[in-house]
Amino acid sequence: MNNGHVASKGRPYRTLRIGGFEVLVGRGDEDNDRLTFEVAEPRDLWLHVAGGTPGSHVVIRNPEGGEVPREVVEGAAAAAAWYSKARAASRVEVHVCRVADVSKPRGAPTGMVELSRWKAVRVKPDAGKGGEG
Repeated sequence: MNNGHVASKGRPYRTLRIGGFEVLVGRGDEDNDRLTFEVAEPRDLWLHVAGGTPGSHVVIRNPEGGEVPREVVEGAAAAAAWYSKARAASRVEVHVCRVADVSKPRGAPTGMVELSRWKAVRVKPDAGKGGEG
């Protein structure tokens, strides 16, 4: 299935570790869709740069479903900013919501989603702690 287009390690994302949480970063539009709608769980957190800027979908795994520490959210937001066209900006606004609040409008292009509710955080772009996944 899907011959010839295999992301490294066969996964549609790179993995970062931030504050003990696993953070998944999509690699491209198709991978973003797969990460958001096939890999992520409804209680995971979902992040993306604001303002229609192209960039990776970022998911913070949250298996306990509890509150994710602010520094983890900010670290993942910084990674979302880094893996976007806004990488060179000094501060970037990133939208954060639960995966359950992300939907795909009918007929929307690959990688395009709609959010029913979100919070915004402003961060400096940063590749994130930990190695490339």
